[in-house]
Amino acid sequence: MRIVFMGTPDFAVPTLTEIVGQGHEVVAVYTRAPRPAGRDMALTPSPVQRAAEKFNLPVLTPKNLRTPEAAAQFAAHEADCAVVVAYGLILPKAILEAPALGCLNLHASLLPRWRGAAPIQRAIMAGDTETGVMVMQMDEDLDTGPVGMAERVAIGPQTTAGDLHDTLMKIGADLMARALAALSRGALSFHPQASAGATYAAKIDKAEARIDWRRDAQEVHNLARGLSPFPGAWFEIDLGKGRERVKVLRTRLAAGGGAPGALIGEGVVACGAGAVELIQVQRGGKAAMSFGEFARGARLSAGATLA
Repeated sequence: MRIVFMGTPDFAVPTLTEIVGQGHEVVAVYTRAPRPAGRDMALTPSPVQRAAEKFNLPVLTPKNLRTPEAAAQFAAHEADCAVVVAYGLILPKAILEAPALGCLNLHASLLPRWRGAAPIQRAIMAGDTETGVMVMQMDEDLDTGPVGMAERVAIGPQTTAGDLHDTLMKIGADLMARALAALSRGALSFHPQASAGATYAAKIDKAEARIDWRRDAQEVHNLARGLSPFPGAWFEIDLGKGRERVKVLRTRLAAGGGAPGALIGEGVVACGAGAVELIQVQRGGKAAMSFGEFARGARLSAGATLA
């Protein structure tokens, strides 16, 4: 089939690769424009753009798709289908209606749970034990279209957002490839999403990332793993040169109790109820390290307080 691919981050790259590998004709790749990054703030193309260029595919980076010119350019591709994976721009009606077989979206949740921008993080932060990926026919609303295919995935008690991201992007690439194969045969059927159980996965606000040790240990654990590796849940501590922010990348539940934020054992921090053990942390500008390495370098011992 003639396909327009629309995506931006690492999560979308395996799907693009799978589509190319299946022999579909990718007539255009839409992605977000290069953005400043790194210490020198050089313009850096998206992961999808870099992958597309390796395949010698034409790349377009419009700032929006709501102009008549953008709609005409999109229609000129004469695509059978558009595949959308974490693109980052809203598709207006003119774009949605241009491909003969519509626009398929790969979404990283079991819709209608966790519609929106951050389904992976929100599922873990909420303590969900299951999630998945779905291929959905797009409509004008946010992640409300009918579903064609789905795969369920268990969320383990130690699973981080990074772990789940990597699992879902591989499963999702295979799922989309199977969906396109079925679509090309006229064998892909769609079913409306359930009317109950809808939740919204809002973008992560920076203020959410600070750990409140007064919360239950399970909540602290879910926050840390739900925001790992990015943006990273964090605490502050005074190491003699003013307060320093430290990211928490991996934790586990632990026995014990005490004043919230108190270090009550090696890596074990008391919460409002229960305690968590800090396994892996990261200081600003440093590589990730075990909490033991951090504690030795910072000369921390039991009785210290994390804020």
